[in-house]
Amino acid sequence: MRIFLTGATGFIGSAIVPELQKAGHHVIGMTRSDAGAKTLEAAGVEVHRGVLEEPESVRAGVEKADAVIHTAFDHDFSRFVENCQKDGRVIAAMGEALKGSNRPLLITSGTGIGNAHLGEPASEDVFNIEHPNPRIASELAGNALLDQGVNVSVMRLPQVHNTFKQGLVSPLIEISRAKGASAYVGEGRNRFPAAHLLDVALLYRLAIERGEPGARYNAVDEEGVTMREIAEALGRGLKLPVISLEPEKAAEHFGWMAMFAGLDFPASSEKTRRILGWHPTGPGLIADLDAMDYGSLAA
Repeated sequence: MRIFLTGATGFIGSAIVPELQKAGHHVIGMTRSDAGAKTLEAAGVEVHRGVLEEPESVRAGVEKADAVIHTAFDHDFSRFVENCQKDGRVIAAMGEALKGSNRPLLITSGTGIGNAHLGEPASEDVFNIEHPNPRIASELAGNALLDQGVNVSVMRLPQVHNTFKQGLVSPLIEISRAKGASAYVGEGRNRFPAAHLLDVALLYRLAIERGEPGARYNAVDEEGVTMREIAEALGRGLKLPVISLEPEKAAEHFGWMAMFAGLDFPASSEKTRRILGWHPTGPGLIADLDAMDYGSLAA
């Protein structure tokens, strides 16, 4: 297939590219920069120039393809709500180009949207429209397209990691360094689901090849790694003390990350594994944190 991939030079997109290529797919990669275009060309990817702020530029890439994988997202968390709304507009624009066809569109969301109740493992069968996470805008946009006959499915991501980046855990490294301590809230029993980057890239390929309308997949290897385990790993790597914080002190220490630092949001991938035959093999989150070169990340 000719697959249009947004976010093709990003952390996840750059791993999806070779996964698609080795399966024989032709990749059309979206980038906004000259440097990104050069990187994609060197990888044998057809370049499409587009920006999320101009949904029509993204739609133009969709029109060239047999299938679409949407991973691009603006990760400026100081504007998180606005960026989630922007993602919804981009998804709507892509859907306009897909109406009247069965070409699949695989969008990206977070595992938390599958939580019926906080603290219970998120599942693929749950879509909690009352969930407070602003990222729900992406799935609401996808659902609207489903109602219009567009073939949309959803990839829900946990903390995707390797030895360079680890989702929401990465900002904790800089926060810990700035504060001089690696912290967790209370007893640190709240959990983060996780999966290795290469396992996630494989899952995107399996999902787009299946092209099942309305399907939701949880890209989860580890159902829940505790915040205390994460803080202890960062303490080892950064050679910093590990401390427990009272909940009322979380905002002062974590800043914008406080909204996530105390949340317990485990997630299951039982259905995803069964339907797609997905068997993650990569190292776990703590193993990657322990193998990371923290010195190379110094500011």
